[in-house]
Amino acid sequence: MQPSKDISRLIEIMAALRTPLTGCPWDVEQTFASIAPYTIEEAYEVADAIARGDMDDLRDELGDLLLQVVYHARMAEEAGDFAFGDVVEAVTRKMIRRHPHVFGDETARGAGMAKGVWEKIKAGEKAEKRAARLARGLPAEDHGGGYLDGLPVALPALTRALKLQQKAAQVGFDWGAVGPVLDKMEEEIAELREAIAAADRAASEDEFGDLLFVVVNLGRHLGLDAEKALSGTNEKFRSRFHFVEKAVLAEGKSLETATLDEMEAHWQRAKPAIG
Repeated sequence: MQPSKDISRLIEIMAALRTPLTGCPWDVEQTFASIAPYTIEEAYEVADAIARGDMDDLRDELGDLLLQVVYHARMAEEAGDFAFGDVVEAVTRKMIRRHPHVFGDETARGAGMAKGVWEKIKAGEKAEKRAARLARGLPAEDHGGGYLDGLPVALPALTRALKLQQKAAQVGFDWGAVGPVLDKMEEEIAELREAIAAADRAASEDEFGDLLFVVVNLGRHLGLDAEKALSGTNEKFRSRFHFVEKAVLAEGKSLETATLDEMEAHWQRAKPAIG
């Protein structure tokens, strides 16, 4: 079998990998649940290639992400649910429907994208999906059905916290200023201190989570993205620690043999050098 730019070749390869007896034993035994973590990982690797501006890596990582789509579609086809073509048809239908100002008739294109139209289109799609599920004898919603239940659980925790807060704020469940959020943060810190003092690990984890949630809320009120802010701090920490590592090695030592005081001294020099 030869490589090809045609998506059908990739679909053929996945079918061959998933074929019992003649396929790859590892691929054959995989399920939606076992593959899902790889799907998330590949999406992050795409984002990483973009952040680094590496187009060669981006090409490869997009291929790996596409493979995940083909993989899930193949398993769904084996189960008799849908195939890759159905995935393509669904997303093309969605894009055409959500952009009447681009793909609609002359009147729709001339009107442009009016305010609120996007939300109305999405609401219509949800209603159709709900009706289709009911027609198949399934629950109207594939989750709890509550106002906040539609947000994917697999989102990064900080991102999901932000989206939960944003959605709750849309119906007025929100503080009107930064001050009360800071007060809530102090309250959560005090409760975390109490849990730590009591050596209660479960309570400490719970209060720590509450504190993180409030920190995300503070960022939202300040117009700051917690995920982006923490990513920046992660990179800053990595760069400073690399500075410390090089300084320690230049002294003929290793990170394992250097004392905390020595590493701290180098860390303080790294701060103005790196920022």
